[in-house]
Amino acid sequence: MELEEIIKALKEGNISEEEAIKRIRLLAVKELENLCLDISRGIRKKIPEIILAEGKTDEDLLNAIKNFINEKGYAIVSRIYPQQVELVKNNIKAKRINYYEKGRVLALRMGDPKPLRDPPIAVITAGSADIYVAEEARAIINELGFKTITFYDVGIAGLQRIFPVVRRCMEEGVEVAIVIAGMEGALPSVFSSLFYGIVIGVPTSIGYGYGGGGIGALMTMLQSCSPGVLVVNIDNGVGAAIAAVMISSLASKDKI
Repeated sequence: MELEEIIKALKEGNISEEEAIKRIRLLAVKELENLCLDISRGIRKKIPEIILAEGKTDEDLLNAIKNFINEKGYAIVSRIYPQQVELVKNNIKAKRINYYEKGRVLALRMGDPKPLRDPPIAVITAGSADIYVAEEARAIINELGFKTITFYDVGIAGLQRIFPVVRRCMEEGVEVAIVIAGMEGALPSVFSSLFYGIVIGVPTSIGYGYGGGGIGALMTMLQSCSPGVLVVNIDNGVGAAIAAVMISSLASKDKI
């Protein structure tokens, strides 16, 4: 049960004070062997903990997912490999399992999600090689309750491609855009100079030569002189998505 549900149940006399205290304590952190799950993050931050599959053993991954489903009724997993997806599907039952293959995100729910909310968050890439990060961000945004609108392969090597994207974002009422780029990473600054909202720049490890591996793109984005450009770490689609959802939620005065 969430904190609000516990308070309501106590107020209506459906649980005792002792039971309410017990359940509130259980909202904090659940410690397992090799794992310390932040069960209450959704209460503190309005964003749940997202399980990172990469680097976990099969046993630890399954334990984390099972416990989140038991406690919260859902689990969101990032950086998951296809063989791990099959492992989860074969060992965990859920009403809804949504696998975003390109973004390597898996979401499991025991109930139906709420309808996705407006305004949509734009997810934009400079090149088609950056799509894997964009799809990670899109998956997390959708699972956290917001609509998305995507524009891929619109980098500044063909500057004319940007203008229809800016126009469409304005027409759709977009307030936050995640702009993803490798190589020199110039797209977030250029896009921001034309767009009225917040831009979250994501450098990707796509690129080679001096400043390759995302270093050049990261430095370009950090050095941006266009107002309203925020930057997350290299390939951090999850971090960009969470920031975009929090900004959108605060702007709309809506609860996540």
